Amino acid sequence: MVKDVLRRRWKSFLIFLAVMGPGIITSNVDNDAGGIATYSMAGAHFGNGLLWTLLPVMLVLVIVQEMSARMGVVTGKGLSDLIRERFGVRITVYLLLGILLTNFGNIIAEFAGVASSLEIFHVSKFVSVPLSALLVWLLVVKGTYRSVEKIFLFACLFYVTYIVSGFLAKPDWAAIGTSLVRPSLDFSPGALGMVIGLVGTTIAPWMQFYLQASIVEKNIAVRDYKHARLDVIVGSVIVTVVAGFIVLTCAATLFKAGIRVETAADAALALKPLAGRYCAALFAFGLLNASLFAASILPLSTAFIICEGMGWENGVNKKFSEAPQFYGLYTLLVFAGAGIILLPRIPLFRVMLVSQVVNGLVLPVVLVFMLILINSPKLMGTHRNGKVFNAVAWATVAVLVVLTAAYALAFVG
Repeated sequence: MVKDVLRRRWKSFLIFLAVMGPGIITSNVDNDAGGIATYSMAGAHFGNGLLWTLLPVMLVLVIVQEMSARMGVVTGKGLSDLIRERFGVRITVYLLLGILLTNFGNIIAEFAGVASSLEIFHVSKFVSVPLSALLVWLLVVKGTYRSVEKIFLFACLFYVTYIVSGFLAKPDWAAIGTSLVRPSLDFSPGALGMVIGLVGTTIAPWMQFYLQASIVEKNIAVRDYKHARLDVIVGSVIVTVVAGFIVLTCAATLFKAGIRVETAADAALALKPLAGRYCAALFAFGLLNASLFAASILPLSTAFIICEGMGWENGVNKKFSEAPQFYGLYTLLVFAGAGIILLPRIPLFRVMLVSQVVNGLVLPVVLVFMLILINSPKLMGTHRNGKVFNAVAWATVAVLVVLTAAYALAFVG
């Protein structure tokens, strides 16, 4: 009896290892240059006061990602495919244009993160940016889905640098526990704006498309869905833990010293005299890893989204000649995004600003599309949302609509 139980558990664990990847990778990419900057500012400007907000954000991330994973497993189609089939080509094209715009702005920001992180180590952006662009291009164009996924999963391991940085910063663990158990409510404009930023940087439209496309390309069967769901949950927990350590690192050092920062690179430089060179170096290395990771995934996600929506061949397992639009778009996004960083006097902040506004406007639309699709009996059968899950999901969408609208209006204003 005991041997049978152990055998079943071991088999289940092996299946999880085989299925694992899409959820963990998608969630961790969200800790990109922009995300790290947001978490750094949250800790530097508000101390541990906003740590508690990461818990409900994690719950929302699990809910949204779970629906994407379920649709991918059940339908065997990407989200762009399903939207085009259900809502028509015109609506799909408008949606794709919005996602293309916001993703390109984020791709530029990732290469800016590469440049900033390596400038801390005295490497010129004219060396780091072209080399990193070539590296991420070769990774996808010359690899297969299996090899690319393994490299992406390996990159996820380097987020542990932020956890190590957190311990090196020697935070007040009792105060951190208190902030999580008895959260403080700050309704000042600055705090509310930061909460909106934390939500906006954790849940992005591209994530749902990439996760579903990855599950389809990996051919995960319905019988293995519970393992895909666990993959999503594990990814959401990991990304929240890493985000929390970034916040508490900056809270224990920068907030305590009254130092305000605007970028992740600023935070890494400011940490050196406060927490030691090892803490600062690890923080900067984490920024480099996150930026390279996202600079690979975001163009890949965009290529998946556009090619699915237009009905073009796509996939890392295909050759360049088999999917020319897919690889052509990926190539254009990578090298155009990197090239812009090398131009003088580019208003990088304004580019990032526009991408965040569009991101905020597109996210609620994507979530509404997802909820309509996942509740379709014809499409999902017995795998559509139940009443309780639907109530939670629609409430989540309502909150996100309000937050993202406020986020967009704040930027416009």
